[in-house]
Amino acid sequence: MTRWRDGRGRLVVHGSGGGPPLTVPLEIAASYRTRTRGLLGRDAIDGALLLTPANSVHTFRMRIPIDVAYLDRHLTVTAVRTMRPGRLGLPRPRSRHVLEAAAGAMADWGVGPGVRVSVEVP
Repeated sequence: MTRWRDGRGRLVVHGSGGGPPLTVPLEIAASYRTRTRGLLGRDAIDGALLLTPANSVHTFRMRIPIDVAYLDRHLTVTAVRTMRPGRLGLPRPRSRHVLEAAAGAMADWGVGPGVRVSVEVP
């Protein structure tokens, strides 16, 4: 299993349609402090935020609705949910990582159950 550090990178979405992979700007939150802060206090996000390790999220004190994708240990999407502010997501036992993005972004990127993603860091 890959261990990432806080910072920036790229999320690569390997679509199921056989087309070229899509690359999205990515922030990585690997420390307890950055995972806890997450998207709190933001009005928008450019790309996605990877919380690792994580298997659940909440949207208390958030200003915007978000898409949440749960990833297993192989970075395959197990579920995608849109959460409005003030919600508590239930833990997903098989999930090892969580991706967060602006509401609607995951569908635009082709992220759904069964889709594999990868993370590139500089």
